Amino acid sequence: MGVSTSEPDQGIAVVTADFPPVNALPVQGWYDLADAVRAAGRDPGIRCVVLTAEGRGFNAGVDIKEMQRDTASGGHGALIGANHGCAEAFSAVYECEVPVVAAVHGFCLGGGIGLVGNADAIVASDDATFGLPELDRGALGAATHLARLVPQHLMRALYYTSRTATAAELWAHGSVWKVVPRAELREAARDLAREIARKDGSLLRLAKAALNGIDPVDVRRSYRFEQGFTFEANLSGVADRVRDTFGTPGGTPTKEG
Repeated sequence: MGVSTSEPDQGIAVVTADFPPVNALPVQGWYDLADAVRAAGRDPGIRCVVLTAEGRGFNAGVDIKEMQRDTASGGHGALIGANHGCAEAFSAVYECEVPVVAAVHGFCLGGGIGLVGNADAIVASDDATFGLPELDRGALGAATHLARLVPQHLMRALYYTSRTATAAELWAHGSVWKVVPRAELREAARDLAREIARKDGSLLRLAKAALNGIDPVDVRRSYRFEQGFTFEANLSGVADRVRDTFGTPGGTPTKEG
């Protein structure tokens, strides 16, 4: 359990998150993921990073239970930690010195959108769904990254309703590179990574820096702006009121415990 890194192919690092049962990451998990991605990108022998996960889904966001326990004791450490941890993980993917391919299966929610929205390419299984159930969780954020996956008006409708989009829908919008059966996901992601890794490593790093430099939105500053409204929701008490209903029948996935 946790974050691990392997190198199944020359020039490729696979960073895998495994936080049963649904990959709702605790505060330290986000930092561990950031560290692993940054370390892989700094390795001069690596030309592409594949970001993947074990278990039922790619990512269910932050560990709400951890946050609720902290709030119940009168603290906000978990909230602040999750905000900073998510920001670091999202930035690590975006700022990774080499391209990052996200291999997404099952659900990709909340913080998962921050990760894949900042990736360079996405390969998804045909059962993958993408969404921001933040309004159901007493939070806000990652609209910055959802806006990189779907057009503006669809992003707003998905955000307000907490609905999800399928991998096929994102493929139709051009943000998912390829949709494959779940059993073929890892190999399909590695196929794309191998194609990328055949390029000159120094030129790839220059290309990544160049593409980041021409982005129309500063994703780190944009996400930080969104986080301010999450803190406002918590200070006003509305976040706790909504979060206390989280995990009830019909709710979104949560980490047990």
